[in-house]
Amino acid sequence: MGLKYIDAKMLQKAFLAGAKGLEAKKEWINELNVFPVPDGDTGTNMTMTIMSAAKEVAVIEDPTMESLAKAISSGSLRGARGNSGVILSQLFRGFTKEIAGADKVTTTILANSFVRAAETAYKAVMKPKEGTILTVAKGMADKAAELVTETEDVIEFCQKVIEHGDHVLSQTPEMLPVLKQAGVVDSGGQGLMQVMKGAFDCLMGKEVDVSLEVSARPGISAGADAPRTADIDIKFGYCTEFIINLEKPYDDKTEIDFKNYLESIGDSLVVVSDDDIVKVHVHTNDPGLAIQRALTYGSLSRMKIDNMREEHQEKLIKESEKLAEQQKAEREKRVQPRKPYGFISVSAGAGLDEIFRGIGADYLIEGGQTMNPSTEDMLNAIEQVNADTVYILPNNKNIILAAQQAKSLVEDKNVIVIPSKTIPQGITAIINFSADLSPEDNEKNMTEEMSKVKTGQITYAVRNTVIDDIEIREGDIMALGDNGILAVGKDIESTVLDSLQALIEEESELVTIYYGKDVTESAAKALKEKAEETFSACEVELHAGGQPIYYYLLSVE
Repeated sequence: MGLKYIDAKMLQKAFLAGAKGLEAKKEWINELNVFPVPDGDTGTNMTMTIMSAAKEVAVIEDPTMESLAKAISSGSLRGARGNSGVILSQLFRGFTKEIAGADKVTTTILANSFVRAAETAYKAVMKPKEGTILTVAKGMADKAAELVTETEDVIEFCQKVIEHGDHVLSQTPEMLPVLKQAGVVDSGGQGLMQVMKGAFDCLMGKEVDVSLEVSARPGISAGADAPRTADIDIKFGYCTEFIINLEKPYDDKTEIDFKNYLESIGDSLVVVSDDDIVKVHVHTNDPGLAIQRALTYGSLSRMKIDNMREEHQEKLIKESEKLAEQQKAEREKRVQPRKPYGFISVSAGAGLDEIFRGIGADYLIEGGQTMNPSTEDMLNAIEQVNADTVYILPNNKNIILAAQQAKSLVEDKNVIVIPSKTIPQGITAIINFSADLSPEDNEKNMTEEMSKVKTGQITYAVRNTVIDDIEIREGDIMALGDNGILAVGKDIESTVLDSLQALIEEESELVTIYYGKDVTESAAKALKEKAEETFSACEVELHAGGQPIYYYLLSVE
């Protein structure tokens, strides 16, 4: 199959197919996370990033290269989440700069686009690291530049570029020892390859579902045109999910009959067969009917039934409360004079929220390891802070790039990103702000002071692996430090004490412990007493953080 060029309509469909290709492999990519913690989110971040662009691309009725370039670049830049998402958005940004002025995309334009994409992404990262998505992108760019003199067939060109991309990806464990030890390839690079393969399948003529749920027409923001929650008519009230453990024959005809039956009693149907199990999702007014029919094929497990009408009412209440708060904030913002400075902090947990507000944060963005806020979230927060200089505290290494990307898009305020990688660092940074110093001096001082804080984060392992020559088993308690594993154990308390032992030095004076939502106050107080006994030279403070996933956050100064 030969193809001399890609026109705008083909590119639109290929991009959407690439987005769906990534989405389909999202959870698999999440599981490639080097550290076996329950918050691997590379797949989620990259998917949310590309879907932000895909929704803008999907509503273009008569696409041109220029309109596609604008939608892909703008949508991905604003929707970018996490380091992998920001890098992906920068790849798209470079790619679209090359195609924007073309009528048709040939192999020459494709080669130039791949090269510019890699160059743009590398420039966006302060200290590019090889063995990552950047390496995979550059490998494909190099191959594309080589092939441009060898073929004018887009299909042959793309196939060889993808094959080389897969090869480079397979070599990433040789470039990053941490990948080799964990037995995985780079998750960001794998995500990029899924985008490429999804788009290539579309160019090859493979039937790909590129439909997306969109809530906007061209030229209208999703926020302005989206249906309000109150307007939604819930026809079928129960979201019903279960797995059938097959005990009787289940062929194609049986599956078709089963699907037809479920469609007769509901909608939003998803039925997926995999060897001896069938996964079922359906919205219906009578879950019992779906369950009764399913039982004729085998036993059921992982059953889940949610009342969507009840959830709808709860959402209405929350939306009304949120709208009232926003309107109140807008009114206050209009009447108050602009401040010389303000603070935005990323936080996770009611206790941590209270702490940040108490030390001067003007606006909190909910997020962290389990959900990295997007560049758009950062821009909205900056808009809400009525100040000449706005300091952003990402408090997570995977959020810093999104904050910096937001900074580059703001013109009417001086935005300073303090590169805090943990919650304790962010708290220390704000505490060390001085109204008497210039913004530049404050940036320097806050960054220096937070660098003196050593952090530990206590969570659990979700799979077996080996990191830093430490064998980790699923269910083990892990302590993650600023530069790797601090300790691994079988119970929370002893692992915390072991990690403090690794963090505390002779000059250490203060230990601060923030306990999460899955830890009782009595258990936290008992741990504090043990820490005071064990490390008597240090003052020990205890705070309710309320953070998810992490039992404790530790700070040593």
